[in-house]
Amino acid sequence: MNKRILYHIAFWVAYVLFKSYLNFDSGSFIVNDKSGIELFMVALWIQLVFVTIKIPLVYALFNVTDKYLSKQWSIFKTILAAAILFAIAIICYLFLNHYIVFGMILEREMGMWMDLNPLSSISYYFFILSFVSGIAIAIKLVRLNIKQKADAQELLKNKLEIELQFLKAQTNPHFLFNTLNNIYALARKNSDKTADVVMTLSNMLRYMLYETFNGPVEIENEIKIINDYIELEKLRYSKRLEMVFNYTVDNYKEKLAPLILLPFVENAFKHGAGESRFQSYIHIDLKLIDKQLSFEIKNSKEETKNQEIDKNIGLKNIQRQLELLYPTHKLSIVNSAKEFIVKLNISLKDGNI
Repeated sequence: MNKRILYHIAFWVAYVLFKSYLNFDSGSFIVNDKSGIELFMVALWIQLVFVTIKIPLVYALFNVTDKYLSKQWSIFKTILAAAILFAIAIICYLFLNHYIVFGMILEREMGMWMDLNPLSSISYYFFILSFVSGIAIAIKLVRLNIKQKADAQELLKNKLEIELQFLKAQTNPHFLFNTLNNIYALARKNSDKTADVVMTLSNMLRYMLYETFNGPVEIENEIKIINDYIELEKLRYSKRLEMVFNYTVDNYKEKLAPLILLPFVENAFKHGAGESRFQSYIHIDLKLIDKQLSFEIKNSKEETKNQEIDKNIGLKNIQRQLELLYPTHKLSIVNSAKEFIVKLNISLKDGNI
């Protein structure tokens, strides 16, 4: 059976039992020579009679509420429809109470008839019907609100996932073209290292295409691809580049978003050593202790090549990826005249991966 139907059945069963107990416990009626269980059954029978009015009223009001929330009905039409439904329900309530409850059930047991003032009865019945309708509609609105929030979260998640894949699609070809340029330079020199470089690039592409799209990866894999990328780039600069990559990791199996650090390394080569005619340096320091990742990279740059941060599409992309994947991250970029410094701190406990 549909879970939603079970919830509705459970609500009405709980409501009928609760109301029956309240009437029984308050001593709303007295039947001679009846035990406690028999009196409770009388109260239960009375509530089963009244629930034949309450159930249609509640679900009719549900429909009215849906019409209003979907903006099909105005507030005036909604109030008018609710008033008509309550009027019909109260008339039916008066009839059942007069002829069924007092005229048949209680009179059969008590041998008496109770005649109530119509105005006070109408007010009392309106309160009773409003009470159960209010509870049911409140539950419906809470459930609807929860569902809307869940749908909004799912929609946002899908949107962010699409945006993230788009950003990755922009970043990866950038890296590929840079590396192919390196291989082209080696091939023109007929270097013996060309085959090894092609194999390294092949392994990197395999990693990027087949392993990074399956979710988070182990930090040791990210360190390896950074080392491979550094080895490829170092071929271009020979001895005029001082390259230092230090890393301290307490758990090499720790997971993080794939290719989240490599773009910073790529940027250091492209806008540092790649634009320098003289001796240059790139210093990288990576630490991962107790799920706290600290990444710092410094690269020299020529004073006349003061690249504006906001023009660097690669950095803008990776900044956006960090916002999506690690909302609590801290990223600091210092673009001085002679040095470019990136400091990144990520708590891997707080990632959206």
